[in-house]
Amino acid sequence: MRGLTIWFTGLSSSGKTTISQAVREKLLHAGYKVEWLDGDAVRQHISKGLGFSKEDRDENIRRIGFVAELLTRNGVIVLVSAISPYRAVRDEMRALIGNFIEVYVEAPLEVCQKRDIHGIYRRAAAGEIHHVTGLDDPYEPPLSPDAVCHTGLETLEESVAKVMDRLERSYNGIR
Repeated sequence: MRGLTIWFTGLSSSGKTTISQAVREKLLHAGYKVEWLDGDAVRQHISKGLGFSKEDRDENIRRIGFVAELLTRNGVIVLVSAISPYRAVRDEMRALIGNFIEVYVEAPLEVCQKRDIHGIYRRAAAGEIHHVTGLDDPYEPPLSPDAVCHTGLETLEESVAKVMDRLERSYNGIR
């Protein structure tokens, strides 16, 4: 079996982790080898010490991509949930990995701010942190994502179905 990376990109609190975890459960239940690379966990372990400059963000994504490529090459379905704000480095990861599905987890900033899973938007509003993607740092949406999940408008089940449908088309019969 060939591996594949599904890369979930979007603003903080857009739903990347929630959707990727639901997809992970479906795939594990079906007996596939699956690994999940979460942007927050990678920052704590593999990318510890990197800041939030454009260069550091790009390096963080390259490190995630390196691990994803190794796993993909070895027959694993890799789920990456990371903001990945810059289009060029996402495109670079697509080229590196090869078997790659980009999922844009789209939610308006106002929806993400209401969810604020990690308190990032609250802390930014209080002036405690800076370089928050979507506020004072840019987010470049994908130009041609393989799937788009509009989490402000659709249910988790609808978003997961979109990803699974796209995966099935790429992977011939996965379910």
